Amino acid sequence: MKEKKWYEALFENYGRKYDDECFTKGTIGECDFIEKELNFNKELKIIDIGCGTGRHSIELAKRGYLTTGIDLSESLLEKAREKAKHSNVNVDFLKCDACNLPFENQFDVAIMMCEGAFPLMETDEMNYEILKNVSQSLKEKSKLIFTTLNGLFPLFHSINDFHSENVNEDNATYHSKSFDLMTFRDYNITKVVDDNGVEKELECNERYYVPCEITWLLKTLGFTKIEIFGAKMGAFSREDKLKTEDYEMLVIAER
Repeated sequence: MKEKKWYEALFENYGRKYDDECFTKGTIGECDFIEKELNFNKELKIIDIGCGTGRHSIELAKRGYLTTGIDLSESLLEKAREKAKHSNVNVDFLKCDACNLPFENQFDVAIMMCEGAFPLMETDEMNYEILKNVSQSLKEKSKLIFTTLNGLFPLFHSINDFHSENVNEDNATYHSKSFDLMTFRDYNITKVVDDNGVEKELECNERYYVPCEITWLLKTLGFTKIEIFGAKMGAFSREDKLKTEDYEMLVIAER
């Protein structure tokens, strides 16, 4: 039997507890920002990559947008479908690998919020494959909005201090063992108790990116306008110039 990747094991049987995590609390404000970026055009088709329990997909659907959510975790997708039904909205939730999406020129907008898929992959090539697949899923004229880990942050600040300030009881905990300056990967131990009460301790690694890397990657995929800002949870703004204090960066790319 194929061994699960850490990001697969982490979100297995985690649909109920996922929405209690601190990083899920900014949905309304983030969707407000997305709406403005789309000029409130409800004819646009949106794909939400790494949608989790569908918090952005469902909120945008409530506002009248056409949304499709994809994720690798069946437990998160089951919760997303429950929430959509409870909210009386129609969102197409599909189990897909972001490195191998079945779409081509179908969507006007792609969103990847809170490290949805990218940059969790174990190699840079796999992370690039996600961006490539997202690009292929988008129409010739399109927009990509996503957040990713800011490589400037760990050069000046402690990753462990950041996570200890933002942890709640019963939520996942993260302990950084080392940050590799050659690869910009943080190697950490993540502990979580899933929906069945099973305790998990996982060895994880996540890729942090600096702005010039993101710009170059997106340019190779045909995006001609690439803007990067600081990402404050629930309060995205074009006024927030990216700083070393920002744990995440907000990327807006157009072609």
